[in-house]
Amino acid sequence: MGRQPCCDKHVVKKGPWTIEEDRKLVQFMFTNQPCRWRALPKLAGLARCGKSCRLRWKNYLQPDLKRGCFSQAEEQLIIDLHASLGNR
Repeated sequence: MGRQPCCDKHVVKKGPWTIEEDRKLVQFMFTNQPCRWRALPKLAGLARCGKSCRLRWKNYLQPDLKRGCFSQAEEQLIIDLHASLGNR
């Protein structure tokens, strides 16, 4: 006996996210308190798996996510920390 499946495989949409789905996820995250990722798709009105919603939020839609190149200060910090700590 294991955990129940997180979603119904016949209803779950796979593939690229649409702008409408992104909008629903962002709106839900800003207007509601955090909940379990497994319950989120049903509450937000998405036909996605909870894992897919979590990954989309964490890797693409989170507002404090920084994209792009490292600044000179960040690059120097990485080099200094690697020199002092090694590959830990």
